[in-house]
Amino acid sequence: MVLKARQHVIEFPRRPLVMGIVNINDDSFCGDGTLDPTAALALAEQQLQAGAEIIDIGAESARTNREAISVDEEVDRLLPFLARWPELKARFNSPLLSINTWRSDVIARVLPEGGDIINDISGLPDAFNAKLCADHGASLLIMHSIGQPKIPHTHVRYDSIMDTLEHFFEQRLVMAESVGLPRENILLDPGIDFAKQKEDNLTIYRDLERLHRFGRPLLLPVSRKTVIGDALGLPALERDPGTVACIAAGMTRGAQIFRVHNVKAAAQAVRMLWAVKNGTD
Repeated sequence: MVLKARQHVIEFPRRPLVMGIVNINDDSFCGDGTLDPTAALALAEQQLQAGAEIIDIGAESARTNREAISVDEEVDRLLPFLARWPELKARFNSPLLSINTWRSDVIARVLPEGGDIINDISGLPDAFNAKLCADHGASLLIMHSIGQPKIPHTHVRYDSIMDTLEHFFEQRLVMAESVGLPRENILLDPGIDFAKQKEDNLTIYRDLERLHRFGRPLLLPVSRKTVIGDALGLPALERDPGTVACIAAGMTRGAQIFRVHNVKAAAQAVRMLWAVKNGTD
């Protein structure tokens, strides 16, 4: 299996990739965001030094108890980071840059300035974002959710979350390919905590292998999730051990990418689990 993202070509199977989270905002649920592009770049550098192979930058919190920011404000937060990213990229082993956004107007303005992956939390209700990725040779991370981002969907219930995910990804892959985005440029994310209950999230961890039928890399956004807090009764900043446990569960079931805040802990966990399984790091 191959993942293509602009000039990058990544072949699987290989040791799972660690994606570090950099929030260019002031209302992240973990309180780790910053509106200072220099500080954001410094955090990205720390994460690359700690073992991240992908940096995921986002200018708008996904929290549903915060108002959406404007397109202009989101773009203005992202562009200074994108302008300085090549300097940082040159100092490391060609890491990938993911842009966490979902509005087509934002993507159309930032992709020409850089970024290898669009991390789209909208659930791809139409083909616009896929077409933009196709036009620029970028990868698209399709995340499962229901309804527009920034609106709570805690009422949603499923007869079978895994049946729902399989049907959803079947449809979205066809849609993305119909506008010229090659399947090799697509990643899948089951959307832990998005329009899902505790039982749904735990089922996804348990039955993740069902999604390998699509032949695409699976990203698990495991970091400090609500499901960990629900299971352990802990606030967000105390959920890193639970996050490592979710990484172990995900690796056992073949996840290829993990999105995390604590890159050092995640990267060491991934390397150790890989070494135990394969006899090499």
